[in-house]
Amino acid sequence: MEFLDIEMIKAILIIIGIDLVLGGDNAIVIALASRNLPKEQRNKAIFWGTGLAVAVRVLLTAVALYLLKIPFLKFVGGILLIYIAIKLLTDKEDDIEIEAQDNLLSAIKTIVFADIVMGFDNVLAIAGASHGNIWLVIFGLLVSVPIIIWGSKLILTFMERFPITIYIGAGILAYTAGEMILGEKRFAEFFEHYHVLHYLIPIGIILFVIAYGYIVNKRQEKNA
Repeated sequence: MEFLDIEMIKAILIIIGIDLVLGGDNAIVIALASRNLPKEQRNKAIFWGTGLAVAVRVLLTAVALYLLKIPFLKFVGGILLIYIAIKLLTDKEDDIEIEAQDNLLSAIKTIVFADIVMGFDNVLAIAGASHGNIWLVIFGLLVSVPIIIWGSKLILTFMERFPITIYIGAGILAYTAGEMILGEKRFAEFFEHYHVLHYLIPIGIILFVIAYGYIVNKRQEKNA
């Protein structure tokens, strides 16, 4: 029972970490979509837009949890998550184009739609980290969403001032990718036969993602 509790705590911390690392863009969307509204309507747009976005994300994650039961999809999802982790480290372009709305309902729809479009990486990462437990997903979102909304500026400033934070976030995604690959049932017998892979695969993926991201970033700095 104690082992299960430790595993659950680890999963919750990973989910919260993923939400915080990947949630900065969502916080920017909320601010951009509601900035032209009167102050009293702005708070309503943030409340309802975020609430509906969280509900939709839980639903999408539940669907992702179901899809990950299909053979080889955990393996494919793990590979895709490696790509997302590398993109987090190396993608420097700000491609968010959100039009400010002057109508409450339009602002809410913009927030929800943008969250669905931008939230794929969150959904996939959280589905992999939750090990099929939808309650962990809900709990992780409930804890992290208020932090993202009210602490978004602090989080973004912290990431800009301490770039190592981004590398830590990418490391969390890389670890989750390794766990997803190890969780592929079609490879279960192979992984059990070579038990050392349970340690080598996550560590190897983390080192690859961080090293690759670091090299690419250094090259971009030289070419800038």
